[in-house]
Amino acid sequence: MNRSVISIGIIGFGTVGTGTARLLLQNSNLIKKRTGIDFVLKKIADLDIKKDRGIKIPEGILTTDAAELINDPDIDIVVELIGGIHPAKDFILQAIRNKKHVVTANKALLATKGNEIFEEADKNGVEIGFEASVAGGIPIIKVLREGLVANNIIAVYGIINGTSNYILTKMTDEKVEFADALKEAQRLGYAEADPTFDIEGIDSAHKLTILSSLSYGIPLMYDEVYKEGITKITSQDIEFASELGYKIKLLAITKLSDGGVEMRVHPTMVPNEYLISKVDGVFNAVYVEGDAVGATMYYGRGAGDMPTGSAVVADIVDIGKKIDKRQETEGRRQTADNRQHRTEFKIKKIEDIESMYYFRFSALDQPGVLSKISGILGNYNISIASVIQKGRRIGGSVPLVVLTHMAKERDVLNAVKEIDNLTVVSDKTLFIRVEGKEG
Repeated sequence: MNRSVISIGIIGFGTVGTGTARLLLQNSNLIKKRTGIDFVLKKIADLDIKKDRGIKIPEGILTTDAAELINDPDIDIVVELIGGIHPAKDFILQAIRNKKHVVTANKALLATKGNEIFEEADKNGVEIGFEASVAGGIPIIKVLREGLVANNIIAVYGIINGTSNYILTKMTDEKVEFADALKEAQRLGYAEADPTFDIEGIDSAHKLTILSSLSYGIPLMYDEVYKEGITKITSQDIEFASELGYKIKLLAITKLSDGGVEMRVHPTMVPNEYLISKVDGVFNAVYVEGDAVGATMYYGRGAGDMPTGSAVVADIVDIGKKIDKRQETEGRRQTADNRQHRTEFKIKKIEDIESMYYFRFSALDQPGVLSKISGILGNYNISIASVIQKGRRIGGSVPLVVLTHMAKERDVLNAVKEIDNLTVVSDKTLFIRVEGKEG
């Protein structure tokens, strides 16, 4: 086969599949002019090939049988865009065994089954492209694999779930509660009918698993990621955070810490002056700090047909260039290669991290309450940086807000357990981790 022509097969003709097909068809001349390669969309497989996707598909491309393109000897690259674990995993593994390169946007599959998939790709000498699996149109995978290849990565902080970011932005700007902001996100199509993956941090954790593997050369270890969602955040917490000079964001964090790697997703208070705190609505941003380059940040649309389709096509083009030049692929991946994992890094448990903390106590409005709470915090080496107490409700409960200096999470958990048992505390304490420099 003339290798200046690369044939593509797409499995999944939903939102991202439609965007990918549109780019391959409408921008084919532009891509060919820039690469010297003719990328030809040969097949699209989907269970529903009758629905109008708003683009004109050439005759004979659509099929309901994924095996038709997986087993087609003329197709060089199989693009998996159906999502989920099965049958996506089976399709990908079969394509790999047929010596086909694979491009996928499937972060859940890579995060949970990726080690097996990459090992199989190594055995068969094929590439796996996955730029679209994290942050949509933001080329963060290429940044970590290529742009910052000379750097030791110190830390990565990401707003990588647009649904949660939209909800927190609406709560901040309009002072509405979580339930109302979620309903609005669902009405606008930003949140699914079942929003669990987004609001509980699961989607962000899938993406963080991939970023951690790329940053530190460790296996894909989704089960090791600490996950905490945004459902307990109230407009009151957002107001207190603002008064203290912070915004609340659902952050995905991975960083080196005392010889270990932290991998955690949770609501985080970020100083107002930090660029990432200004990322609002459905937009994504990833902050990366390298030992050579320093602080960098990447911002853009994290979802949608065209932004994500753009990332898929970027992978197709990268792999197409390697096919065209007959380059060896062995050793090109720096993630999920079971023979090259770094073993000096252990994953830190959440109780072993250190952070600053925001506490909101529901305390009875009577003398001596603050001294009791601060006494317990002091017993666990937790130092108070500032206190907010508003309102008077004699005989009732009022919010007591405390911002701490750096403390160990294990001490925080023990202190909160003891404080919640006090008779002067009427409800469970809410605490939020705080990023930024100590004042």
